[in-house]
Parts: sequence; C-alpha cells; structure tokens
Amino acid sequence: MYHPPALLIDGVWREAASGRRMAVINPANEEVLGEAPAAGAADVQAAVAAAEAGFRRWRQTHGWERGKVLRAIARRMEARRDELARALSLEIGRPLSQSAAEVQIALEQFDWFAGEAERLFGETIASRQGGQLLVTHEPVGIAAAFTAWNFPINLLARKIAPALAAGCAIICRPSEQAPATATILLECCVEGGAPAGVVQLLTGKAAEIVPAIMAAPAVRKISLTGSTAVGRRLLAAAAETVKRCSMELGGHSPVIVCEDADAEAVGRLCAQFKFRNAGQVCISPSRFYVHEAVAERFSAAFVAFARGLSLGDPLQEATTMGPLATRKQLERVEALSAETAASGAKLLCGGRRPAGRNKGYFFEPTVFAEVPDGARLMREEPFGPVAPINVFSDLDAAIARANATDYGLAAYAFTGSLERAQRLSRELHSGMVGLNTFAIAHAEAPFGGIDQSGMGREGGRQAIHDYLNVKLSHFMAA
Repeated sequence: MYHPPALLIDGVWREAASGRRMAVINPANEEVLGEAPAAGAADVQAAVAAAEAGFRRWRQTHGWERGKVLRAIARRMEARRDELARALSLEIGRPLSQSAAEVQIALEQFDWFAGEAERLFGETIASRQGGQLLVTHEPVGIAAAFTAWNFPINLLARKIAPALAAGCAIICRPSEQAPATATILLECCVEGGAPAGVVQLLTGKAAEIVPAIMAAPAVRKISLTGSTAVGRRLLAAAAETVKRCSMELGGHSPVIVCEDADAEAVGRLCAQFKFRNAGQVCISPSRFYVHEAVAERFSAAFVAFARGLSLGDPLQEATTMGPLATRKQLERVEALSAETAASGAKLLCGGRRPAGRNKGYFFEPTVFAEVPDGARLMREEPFGPVAPINVFSDLDAAIARANATDYGLAAYAFTGSLERAQRLSRELHSGMVGLNTFAIAHAEAPFGGIDQSGMGREGGRQAIHDYLNVKLSHFMAA
C-alpha cells in the first residue's frame, strides 16, 4: 500500500490548484507507485500567505511551548516509524532496516531542538555611554526548505526542527521522488501540534515551485540540501530579495588509511559505509588513499565485503543494497564506471548492471584500483556504488591529494597514532573530519561543509542561529 501524497497549505491537506498530478516511480521495479499533486505558482502564493499568518502567531509562542510541540512531533514519528520506513524504502530503494534507522536519526533532531527552543537566551552588556545593551534573538521569518531524495526524512527534519524552535514558519519542497515520505512526516508535525500555516508542504516539480518561492519577498530564509550547481543558482536568485541562505551541497570525501591502521577491519568498515544507500550519501567516503604497506590487505577486505552484498527488493530482509533512486543516476554511474575503466584503472569487482535484472535501477558494487588522479571519478562526486582505491607512500602527498578538490564537506582518516590523528584533523580541508570513525552526523553537533560544499550548519546549537536575527537594544535612563 502506497501512502497518498498531498499538499499541506494552511493546515488543510489538498490537491494542487491546477489539479495536476505526477507519477512516482518505484526504483526497484520501475513500476508506478502512485501519483502526487504537482504544485504550481498559485499553490506557492497560497502557502506564503498562510505562512505569514502562521508566523505571526508562532513567533509569539513561548519557547517552552514550542519545545512541547517539537517533542510531540518526535513521539508521533516514533509511533509511525514502520510506516515512514516503508514509504522511504519504496520511494528511494533503500533496504528497510536502514530506512528505520533514518527515522530514529530524524526524530532526534526534534528532541534536540526542543531543548534549544527553551534556551534562546540573550545577553546583557554594560554600555560605556551608560545604561545597558541588550542583545536578543528574533525569528528570521518564513523559511523555505528544499531537500534531495537520498535522505528524505532526515533532510527535512534538519530544517523543520530548528526553524520551529526559532519561531519561524517553514514551507517544505521535498524531492519529487519521495512525496509520500514527506507527507507522512508532515502529518506527524500536524499531529504533534504544529499550528496551521507554520509547517507546509508543496510536492511537485522544482521548476514549478522554487522560482515562485524565491521571488516571494516574504520568504526570508532558504535552506537547501542538493548539488553545488543547484546551490549556485539559488544563491543568485536569493540575492534579488536578499534572503538568508544555508547550503548543504555536494562533497567528495577522501579517506586516508595510514600504515598503522588495522587494514582488514578498516577495509570492511570503509566498504560498509561506501555502499550504504548504494553510495548515495553526501558524506559517503568516495576517494580512498591507502598506505602501500597495507594497501593489498585493505583492498582484499574491501572487495570481499562488496562482493558479499545482496542486491534486491529493499523490502526483503535479505537485501543489503538496493537500487539507485533514479534512472538518471543509474545512467550517470554506469557512464562514470565505463569512463574510469577506459582511463586505465584496474577493475577489482563490479562495473555493470547485475546479470538477470531487467527491471530496477540496480548497479553492482564497483571497486577500482590505480585510478589516475585526473580521472573524473577522482574529481567529481560519484554519488553511487563506485569506489576508487589508490596507494600512497608519503603522508604529505596523501594529504595534498585529499585536499585537491573544490569540495570540503567531510574527510576521514584511520591511524593508531594520536599525534598523526591530530595532524590529519588540522590539515584535512573540510567542514567535518572523522578520525577512526564515519560517525560524524549527530543532532547535537554541527553538520556542514566549506568552499563548494556550502555554508551554514545543521544540527548542534549553531544551527538554530541560521533561523534567528540578532537585535541590539540600548536602554538609557529617561
């Protein structure tokens, strides 16, 4: 059973004003799952008007009361965990067990920011001219959230939770690939007590929705999770009405494996995280630089794990890797793999669509060695199950190669030396660095990148400030 997607405008679930709908495709078998409303400019106009009214009410709600609503949303997500996970697996093809884990990660955002709503303290400063300087925070206004399909629950939660905690209203435009998942999440928001107009949902094509949102002066803040190319276009559009922007964009995360690392254990761990969600993760490890002393053992463990993955229906318990989410992404990964093979790289496993699968956007877990540094796979984010393993002998050179990209989202390193780990933390040019771990995404910690990987942070106490204006008041005796 496919949960019917719908628009949420001013607290009412409805169809698009035009009556138009769009098909949603199951990536595991290429069949139509169902249809979703295709919102247009008229729906955007209605959503903005409702958000203006909702914001006026919500900004006056005390932080303690906003916190209660956020916690209630988290509890509704817990109650509907299985439903959310199933919708996610159907729409993007991730194995069901991994989808359930995303629900848990996402609801933690609401629990964390419930506390932040209660702790929006100002600051008092003694003025040199006499009196007091009072620094306070106010919600920036209406926010808009634009999210990708790879983590359709958590990406929205990362934007909705801090926006509501700050006192903002938010209009959500999720990926057209995952409208049912977004609908269920927004149902949890309504069930948790979010007032009409405070949280709204517009499903449909980006080209029909985003320009109208960007042109609306009442929308004061946007938050995007998407590609760097899309981020550049939205930044240019935001300049027209001087909207505040948070951008979580692409990455191309390097991994440095030093000679004192446990080669076999690290090889298995790297493969596990590389092929999670079929490699469609912005912080996925995607370039591996392995010391020559341990490269052979690392590669053997990595390839063995890749070959042991079971591709199939994401709803089946035995499946450990599902399909890519879209045909476009499958064709891109297939072309990238063929191009890498033609560059002279050595294919260790995979490199093709699985034999016997005529339906679904499946691609085998693929591993290359000896990939030229100039190859496209080393320069562009693969966003798929294709991994390059290269060898190094000098750590300085490995760090230089790791940093030789315009991206700066995440980087990783494995070493048994504390001194070396501290050096890698300092010298890897990235917004986040995992030392002997891939666990860098936490509700209580800032998540985000630098350079072409974006600006702003999601998670942690830093995130809520992207949804707040700072006001200074100078009090003098009359």
